[in-house]
Amino acid sequence: MRAVVQRVKRCSVSIGGTVHSEIGPGLLVLAGIGKTDTEDEAGYLAGKILNLRIFPDDAGKMNLSVLDTQGDLMVVSQFTLLADCSRGRRPSFAPAAEPGHAEPLYLELVKRLESSGLNVRTGAFGEIMDIALENWGPVTLVIDIPSGA
Repeated sequence: MRAVVQRVKRCSVSIGGTVHSEIGPGLLVLAGIGKTDTEDEAGYLAGKILNLRIFPDDAGKMNLSVLDTQGDLMVVSQFTLLADCSRGRRPSFAPAAEPGHAEPLYLELVKRLESSGLNVRTGAFGEIMDIALENWGPVTLVIDIPSGA
């Protein structure tokens, strides 16, 4: 499982020109689900996201988590994060899970994040989406969760 996590001041997801969901200050999480990923990886990733200390404290140091700041979360499924670009010019998406395997794990990740009590919004699985965000920092992290974590 792989996630790109961006600290944002605001973020919205639109589908077909209509706003589907939006958040205020918090995290945009782009989540890629691999063929061998399980609910265990989803749980591990949720814990990592909720506890990353990437928000500034009173001294301006990145010491606070999204839990500490009671920030919002926008979670968007993005299978292209699993692309293999090592050969040729056309990415291979072979490492990415098929929708029937990926969607339940994406929903499990969302459920685990929602259990924190924070405001969690989502994109729409399998849809073409436009994502607008104001990156705060910028702070962008890539998190790889190996199978069996």
